[in-house]
Parts: sequence; C-alpha cells; structure tokens
Amino acid sequence: QVQLVESGGGLQQAGGSLRLSCAASGRTFSSIGVGWFRQAPGKEREFVAAISVSGASTDYADSVKDRFAISRDNANNSVYLQMNSLKPEDTAVYYCAASLSTWTFRRSRSTYASWGQGTQVTVSS
Repeated sequence: QVQLVESGGGLQQAGGSLRLSCAASGRTFSSIGVGWFRQAPGKEREFVAAISVSGASTDYADSVKDRFAISRDNANNSVYLQMNSLKPEDTAVYYCAASLSTWTFRRSRSTYASWGQGTQVTVSS
C-alpha cells in the first residue's frame, strides 16, 4: 500500500505558475508509476499527466501539454507537477495517484490503486 500526500496548491493569477508536490510512503517508490488527475466542480475527475517507474516516459493531456511538466525524484520519494501559463480552466482539485499496472493504462483512473487527498488550485482571470 502506498500513502500519498499532495501539497503546493493555492491561488494564482492567469499566466502564473505553481508547482505541486506528491510525497509517497509505504512502498518502494521506485516500483510505482504515478499520475496526476484533477477534478473541477461538477465535472468528472480527468487525467492530467503521468510518469513511468523510471521517469523515462511521460504523458500529458492535450489541454496541459507544453504548459505542465511532470517529474520524479526517487531518492526523495516524490513526484512533482510544474504548472506554467496557468489558465482559469485549470482551476480544480489536483490528485496524485500510484499505479502498479503497465504504462499502457496510464490514463485510466481504474489503473491507480492509491490516491492522495487532493490539493486545490485556483486560477483567477
């Protein structure tokens, strides 16, 4: 079992940047893939980004590609989501999640067995 804790959310103006962190514990971090998802009010939770076990592979939703960057530090059991050029439509609760499944299913919520509590990101126009 993996425990995940997100941090780094907050209020930011459009065009600004935020960096989210996801700290993991309870299992060998270097054996899990990690994804970021977000959920806006009244909407379903959606895929944002994912990073493979080694960190060599990353994937992004079209809506955040070229603006967001996911990275991991296995030595510190952490994954990060650097968010640049923020837009009001990025406003949501952001969740990190851990997966033992194959990279093929990285965009599916059902792939992820452990979830953090979420961190709120609000972008004002």
